[in-house]
Formats: sequence, structure tokens, C-alpha cells
Amino acid sequence: MRASTPIVALAAALMLTGCVSEKTSMIKQGYPLAYADGFDDGCHSGKKAGGSLFDQFRKDVPRFDADHQYAQGWSDGFRQCETEQESLQRQMRMSIEKQKLDEQRKHNARADQRHLEREVLKGLDTSGLKNLK
Repeated sequence: MRASTPIVALAAALMLTGCVSEKTSMIKQGYPLAYADGFDDGCHSGKKAGGSLFDQFRKDVPRFDADHQYAQGWSDGFRQCETEQESLQRQMRMSIEKQKLDEQRKHNARADQRHLEREVLKGLDTSGLKNLK
């Protein structure tokens, strides 16, 4: 599990900074402020729905109902970030499972080696080895 800890920490750091820089980037690219605000709120909400422990559901319902650009941004942000979060969660689970599998393989290899050593020593007179102590 130790190898997955840095992955989780890096993913968390990227998730915490992702939407803020995305909103700023969107505004610089010429997206309307209402769309960028909606995308930012939708992104946090989508990440929460996708399993993030670091995001909260955010939606300005009156603005969503009254402002088409905010509503479109929110919907787009929600879908995109939920999908990205779910993908990240799958990758982390797969990484953890791979690590468990690798550890089990090492354990099995050591057990096989011990078994082979015992099999080789079966029937051998090892009584003379006691004098080596």
C-alpha cells in the first residue's frame, strides 16, 4: 500500500488545483464568465459525484434556472469532471490491486523456494551438520 500513497497524494493535489486553473484558463480563452462559473461549480459537483473526498456539490440553482450559459457550463463541467474522477478512481483501484498481486506473487515465490529446499533435503543425512554450530 505504500507505493499507492504518493499516487493518491498527487491525484488529490491535482484535483484541488484543476478546476481553479481551468476557470481562469477558460476566461482567458474567451469563454463567458457565466459559463466558466457554471463549469467550475459543475466540475466540483461532478468530482464529488465521481467519488472525490475533496470536493463538494456546488450549484447556484436560481442562476442555473435563469442563466443558460451558467447552466450549460455547469452541465458540461459536471459530465467532464465526473468522468475524469471516475477514471482516476479506477486507476487508483487498479494500482492497488496490481500492488497486491505483485506482493502475492513474491510471497508465493518465497513459499515455492522454501518448499523446493525442503524437498531437496528430504532423505539426506544432515546429522553431520549439527557439528557446525
